[in-house]
Amino acid sequence: MVGDVGSVRALGAGVERPRGRRVAQRTLDLLVACAGVVVLSPLLLVIAVLVRVTSPGPALFRQTRLGQYGRRFRILKFRTMTLGCSDELHRRYVTALLAAGELSAEGDGIHKLGGDPRVTRLGRMLRRTSLDELPQLFNILVGDMSLVGPRPMLPWEFELLRPDHHVRFAVPAGLTGLWQAGGRSALTMTQALELDVQYVRTGGLLLDLRILVRTVGVFLVPQGRAR
Repeated sequence: MVGDVGSVRALGAGVERPRGRRVAQRTLDLLVACAGVVVLSPLLLVIAVLVRVTSPGPALFRQTRLGQYGRRFRILKFRTMTLGCSDELHRRYVTALLAAGELSAEGDGIHKLGGDPRVTRLGRMLRRTSLDELPQLFNILVGDMSLVGPRPMLPWEFELLRPDHHVRFAVPAGLTGLWQAGGRSALTMTQALELDVQYVRTGGLLLDLRILVRTVGVFLVPQGRAR
């Protein structure tokens, strides 16, 4: 746990989902993630090879994120940056967004930094198409994440949140979510967080299915992407 994230259990008590809903969500997660890994395995292999041959370093990027109730886990992504680069630029950018509640016009989406010099040429393409997120299917299989839910945050990002946004941690972190599936690059940071809270309080299996369908549409027509 970090900071005051332990209080999320208390905040989530009023929105805890029924056992049947949780079982249905986990069943959907396993079915879709298993099918995705099987169907996309050739693509995953090709991307992994391309990442390795186009820049020094491993194909996968691992980073500590916060999932349900603030539990830490290691998120998996295809590496899109040069090896060993500092995250100070990203920290300053996200801190400014959360402080102002607005999205910089120079960015290409929430949590994205336009013209980031740390990103490789292949990395820019992977981010634009969200292909860098595909290894998170394995995070879903082991139960760290769900298909749909608030995006997993970095520990230091949690420290910048308002208390009323902590409820977003009452459900599993997701590969996609309410704001990612609909014009995310047009939202301010505060608006995105409020949509996360709305999802936690009102979401159901039918909404999850609609979000997944909309996500496929967004994937086919690349726009601003979640990180």
